[in-house]
Amino acid sequence: MYRRRDDRRGQIIADIANDLRRYSVDAQHVGHAFAGLHGLNATDLHALIAVMDAELAGDPITPGRLGEQLNLSSGSVTALIDRLERGGHIRRDRDTADRRKVFLHYADRGAALAMEFFRPLGARTDRVMDRFSDEELEVVHRFMAEISASVREHRDAVRAARPEAPRRAAD
Repeated sequence: MYRRRDDRRGQIIADIANDLRRYSVDAQHVGHAFAGLHGLNATDLHALIAVMDAELAGDPITPGRLGEQLNLSSGSVTALIDRLERGGHIRRDRDTADRRKVFLHYADRGAALAMEFFRPLGARTDRVMDRFSDEELEVVHRFMAEISASVREHRDAVRAARPEAPRRAAD
């Protein structure tokens, strides 16, 4: 798949692929350390990331969309949300226009815990980014956005190719 070739481009591509794999594993270890420290399981962590991503995109997530993203039944999503809410990680807010609609947001306590844990990593990341010019960062950003989209497309294709399996319960 990512075999090293004799040419320079092939070598660079292989090195980047290996770096991405190592980054992915290391980032998972950091996420699992945060989860373990706060009594969260893998599904809890994925839910928190989904809530955060939706908020950052300016499009808060609903319980239904969260269930679709995590491949969970509505009962499992309810139990997951209840657990995260009790732990102070998220909060439910009703839509002002349609009171039947619920949006999930990071709770202040959950955001503070995440900030405290990830602040040192953010400082390290800032120091690395400071070593690159704006033009270099633009290229890296474009590369990462396209690689991430490619991985999501592959994930979705794999999901679509699998026989329909019952939705799994939360961990």
